Amino acid sequence: MDLVFDGHNDVLLRLWRTMKAGGDPISEFMNGTASGHIDGPRAKAGGLAGGLCAIYIPSGDLVLKEPDTNGHYETPLSAPLDHLPSLAIALEKASIALRLDRAGAWRLCRSTAEIRQAMQDGIFAAVMHMEGCEAIDPDFDNLEVFHAAGLRSLGPVWSRHNIFGYGVPFAYPMSPDTGPGLTDLGFELVRACNRLGILIDLAHITEKGFWDVAKTTDQPLIASHSNAHALTPVARNLTDKQLDAIKESGGLVGLNYAVTMLRPDGRDNVSTPLSDMVRHVNHLVDRMGIDHVALGSDFDGASIPEEIQDAAGNQNLVAALKTEGYADDELIKLCRENWLRVLGKAWQE
Repeated sequence: MDLVFDGHNDVLLRLWRTMKAGGDPISEFMNGTASGHIDGPRAKAGGLAGGLCAIYIPSGDLVLKEPDTNGHYETPLSAPLDHLPSLAIALEKASIALRLDRAGAWRLCRSTAEIRQAMQDGIFAAVMHMEGCEAIDPDFDNLEVFHAAGLRSLGPVWSRHNIFGYGVPFAYPMSPDTGPGLTDLGFELVRACNRLGILIDLAHITEKGFWDVAKTTDQPLIASHSNAHALTPVARNLTDKQLDAIKESGGLVGLNYAVTMLRPDGRDNVSTPLSDMVRHVNHLVDRMGIDHVALGSDFDGASIPEEIQDAAGNQNLVAALKTEGYADDELIKLCRENWLRVLGKAWQE
């Protein structure tokens, strides 16, 4: 079995919802559940050895638009969120991450050495990530606290605007060049992350924001869960020019399993074949090289192809890539080693 380190999941969102409904998120992860995509037993069954686990503040007003007669759709951006309620939710999710670590359900990792040790010990290697920085204050005091708690990766924006920058909508077909980039505070956030050794994730940001980060950061450029715009022209996917910049920086793109970002028609249809996933991997590898492509499932945050279904089915993708002709050493890079390399660079190890 090829162990996978995954660049993005929303398991903390699902566990937080369990907690808000009166359930026990720690027991749900440890013992398994029929809902969602990731828990301890299913991760082990599918060789999912760890990943970046997102602290994401949900947007209650977001409703995906149905395609028109041409198959086109554009979902309006969610409204900006207030800071203090966002901070409260972020702290609750960070608390779940810390409690899972204390219970031995997973190991909260702050270095690549800790990730490797957790994988060797057969314990899920979780890295705390923040998807959209509504919880971070303009003076970055909260950033210091979250970093001390284990935060090692963040995306300045989700698909909505905030004080740090502008996000792209869920839309097909559409260019990622949909608006402004980083704000002045966004540039400061990038520099603060560089000082602390927090990875900057370019998923969800506008194309202008992408280039703003590129000219400011001293890290490799990383898009944790994005695909090729040339194959599926949704606003969330990356143009070939962006892929070229990621390669030049020594960064990577994590393949997003979301069917809307895989299918040529951009539809939310789980009857999406593994061949569409392989097609995107092939394009990314052809454009950037094998060292710059990895996996970023978006488990618990998107509709996943039914041939994978959840974390237990992760090896179905690995098998499809093997059938495509990817050698064992290439699969090791795609599944985990590329992530560990760029994390080490971003974390100044």
